[in-house]
Amino acid sequence: MRAAEIQTLGRPPVVAERDMPAAGPGHVLVEVTAAPITPLDVLCASGASYLGDPRTPYVPGLQGVGTLDGRNVWFPTSAGTRPGHGSMAAVAAVAEADVVVLPDRADPVLVAALGLSAVAAYMALTWRGELTSGEQVIVLGAGGVVGQAAVQLARAAGARRVIAAARSVAAQARAREAGADAIVALDTDSVDELATRLAAAADGPVDLVLDPLFGVPAAAAARALGRDGRLVNLGSSAAETCPVDSSTVRSRSLRLLGYGNNALTREQRAAALTTIAEHVARGELTVAHKTIPLEQVAAGWERQAAGSAVGRIVVTISGSTECGEYASDAGSWRPGPCCPA
Repeated sequence: MRAAEIQTLGRPPVVAERDMPAAGPGHVLVEVTAAPITPLDVLCASGASYLGDPRTPYVPGLQGVGTLDGRNVWFPTSAGTRPGHGSMAAVAAVAEADVVVLPDRADPVLVAALGLSAVAAYMALTWRGELTSGEQVIVLGAGGVVGQAAVQLARAAGARRVIAAARSVAAQARAREAGADAIVALDTDSVDELATRLAAAADGPVDLVLDPLFGVPAAAAARALGRDGRLVNLGSSAAETCPVDSSTVRSRSLRLLGYGNNALTREQRAAALTTIAEHVARGELTVAHKTIPLEQVAAGWERQAAGSAVGRIVVTISGSTECGEYASDAGSWRPGPCCPA
């Protein structure tokens, strides 16, 4: 079978012929339709991962969508984090208990693009952040995959106002397309200036901040929170440390909370993924993404590694050579060109 294969750590995958996998006890064989290239996939194969170096060669891909017994399904793998192979192959052997059956009308490529990033956004908002109807939310990094999903999912959960903050003009446009009520530019390293902008965009004190950035943006957003406000951190794209003032936290009795998908049980993850897919099926959730055929996985991988990918790059596998992108400016799908460079 055809598959992407990491042969040397620190180098992009190559397309290779591999033997079909065997389904061991408790495992099933899924015919893979699409697999996203995520930052964690790239990190695992970089040779510099905090998780340790995987044994090569291996098939990357920590999640994917495919078909099993005639149904579309989503599935995770442990590729790059533990011995075993991943989703970027014609067929993947996966734990049967991890398989999530998708609604019939859910676009499998879009579900693949959203995947665990949308699960993180949803669970950070609802489970960890305890978002309730009528609350006001700030989403930092709102132009990324997690941020775009969070803007839409906060609205679906009943938020009365969603303020999106992003650095680049293009990222701000994606957040606006996702349905944010107000857009704030993160184009300064001044906590005071960002705090002033966020307060001006808000309709009174904010209840919840979703923060995949940390650093200066998180410190500024904390100042916009009202009494008993919550800030949920799920990443450090801006910085590993944050200059938040003790007086800000104490005077408003704020809760600073951490979130990671690894904290979820298998059942929680499956329920969240099902909710994501149901929103997709109803046309209520999307994300900027680009599809490429398996033959161009190396170019897509390099673009993700360089940080130049717009939205999520999804590798289509099961006989598909169609590629293209969801155009957030036009709100529609447009074909290729296939090369992601």
